[in-house]
Amino acid sequence: MKIQINARNGTHAYAVGSDDRLLYGGLCHGIGLPYECASGTCGTCKAKLVSGEIIDHWPDAPGRKYLKQEGEFLLCQCSAMGDLEIEVARPVNGVPAALPAVMPGRIIRTEKLTHDVMSIWIELPRDIQFEAGQFALVRVPGIDGYRGWSMVNYAPTTNVLEFVIKKKPGGAVSDWLFAAERAGTAVDVFGPIGHATFSADTEHDILCIAGGSGIAGMMSILTRAARDGYFDAHDGDVYFGVRTMRDAFFLDAFCRLREQCGVRLRVTVVFSDETATPAFIDDYPLLAFDHGFVHEAAARGMAGRLQNIRAYLAGPPPAVDASVRLLLQARVSPANIRYDKFS
Repeated sequence: MKIQINARNGTHAYAVGSDDRLLYGGLCHGIGLPYECASGTCGTCKAKLVSGEIIDHWPDAPGRKYLKQEGEFLLCQCSAMGDLEIEVARPVNGVPAALPAVMPGRIIRTEKLTHDVMSIWIELPRDIQFEAGQFALVRVPGIDGYRGWSMVNYAPTTNVLEFVIKKKPGGAVSDWLFAAERAGTAVDVFGPIGHATFSADTEHDILCIAGGSGIAGMMSILTRAARDGYFDAHDGDVYFGVRTMRDAFFLDAFCRLREQCGVRLRVTVVFSDETATPAFIDDYPLLAFDHGFVHEAAARGMAGRLQNIRAYLAGPPPAVDASVRLLLQARVSPANIRYDKFS
């Protein structure tokens, strides 16, 4: 089936199968259709049907609240019943990084990091390339829809992706993961995708502000930066927010990064609901600790040091929104504020 996209900057065409989501098909063909979450929550991938018929696989998707005009739909949740002509209000360019693909995967390992946070490793049938900071969509058996998870690891090529998942009240996939050992389970993977990426030619100091499992993509960015010796010539500041000491994870990994990168990389762990005890602080002498909301701690720690930075943000939407406001008020260019919207 032929899909024609009428965008602000020109016309694009690609072919899809009957089960292909329209967004995923376009990205696989190198057509940079607009998206953020790519899983039905943010509404960024909205488009308008000019001709043809579609199937909406999630009529109750949260992102539908952003559809205001007749004929609008979400590219990430719809497939074609035949040839389509679609209108997209934004410019459409090429996909800058490696082209995504739909692949079978298999969970090969799981590890609980805290009472409600788990790492999982998914093996793919072939090596792929991805940019540090990108994410993938994963679909598990028996549960409808894909979930977007940022990669924790980074390597120039790899066939294993590491993710961090937080157990959420009523979260079907997180409940499924925490209910039993899932190693050996077959899953579907679509990726890599995502715009909040890092490369060593940015020539900016790095600021990472993340809450909870949002730290995943930051770990990928820091791993690549450390591998490339980026902190030999640039500063890096990480603010990682969780509620309590019981909720903290990756602290040993942060210590190893600090040992590898030296004094120009600084990591501050911020507890919103309690103050770190002296014994806890003594266990992690390479890390700093603060109390309060993570964006407020970043504002204190970065006062007078927000020139020439590229900021990476992740976590609960209110925390990301607050961090964006902080950076814009400090006159950081929007082009240097990077995040992908997950709800």
